[in-house]
Amino acid sequence: MEKAGIIIGDDGRGRCFWHGGLEDYRRYHDEEWGRPVTDDFRLFEKICLEGFQSGLSWLTILRKRENFRAAFAGFDFEKVARFGEEDVARLLADTGIVRHRGKIVSTINNAARAIELKHEFGSLAKYFWGFEPGSHERPEAMDLETLRANPTTPVSVNLSKALKKRGWTFVGPTTVYAFMQAMGLVNDHLDGCFCQREVEDLRLKFKRP
Repeated sequence: MEKAGIIIGDDGRGRCFWHGGLEDYRRYHDEEWGRPVTDDFRLFEKICLEGFQSGLSWLTILRKRENFRAAFAGFDFEKVARFGEEDVARLLADTGIVRHRGKIVSTINNAARAIELKHEFGSLAKYFWGFEPGSHERPEAMDLETLRANPTTPVSVNLSKALKKRGWTFVGPTTVYAFMQAMGLVNDHLDGCFCQREVEDLRLKFKRP
């Protein structure tokens, strides 16, 4: 089944290949990835961390996530938007996170943009979930070939453009699509992964904001 991108775990269940059998990555795959999220802080956190992930692996970011949360006030964008140069210096000295000035400054900028979105739409969740693709925009099957052939989608391109127009940074279409996959706006668990049905059931019961 490995050709289909599925790894059979020691519990006998099939999972998407990308967790690589690593315990913390497998837990993220099983318990978080693709499950619908409406919490504004988690949505903001994820889109920012996807920006930090650019050029790196998500596993690197995942293993630093608690450090990022401590450094960025739990990704409370109301607080992060007030960060100044002293905070930038503090973050650049923080060995527990990715010390990239452009990405740090981007997160502070995006916090201010997030406040603007919340004021306009009532919540980040309402805005982001407005870009959920319809069933007619989704592939008939989610196999390894389809997943690898679509690092972006027309919807992620549109969301990326919309965010950039609003002044967000580090939100390219690939970054945005990874955000959509993780936050449950799409279900990209592969055919044969036990999470695919679980996530789809959650999405069917999910109340859109």
